[in-house]
Amino acid sequence: MKAVIDINRVKIVVTIPPSHLEAVQTAVFEAGAGVIGNYSCCSTVVKSIGTFKPENDAEPYIGTVGNYETVEEIKLEFVCDITIVKEVLAAMRNAHPYEEPAIDLIPLLGGPPK
Repeated sequence: MKAVIDINRVKIVVTIPPSHLEAVQTAVFEAGAGVIGNYSCCSTVVKSIGTFKPENDAEPYIGTVGNYETVEEIKLEFVCDITIVKEVLAAMRNAHPYEEPAIDLIPLLGGPPK
């Protein structure tokens, strides 16, 4: 017998410049993410260091084309019901200043969404 795994929620992880943390949090929370049981606006915020090198066709928010960059960033993590992932990602991208934000989508195994 084949096992069935239901994925009802995901964890979304994205790196953001510190100046845009509040805007991105507001956007994803207003889109319905960050709900755990009877709590809303749930997230984890971790300071991090990001590295990148904008190539010739890039339009970087931070840094200069052709230069290797090291910048302070915030890693924002929050949960999201699978039914609204596309809307949450669209809201997040709209509030995010980066041309190509790094986004992780991690499936969460377990019970129904709360």
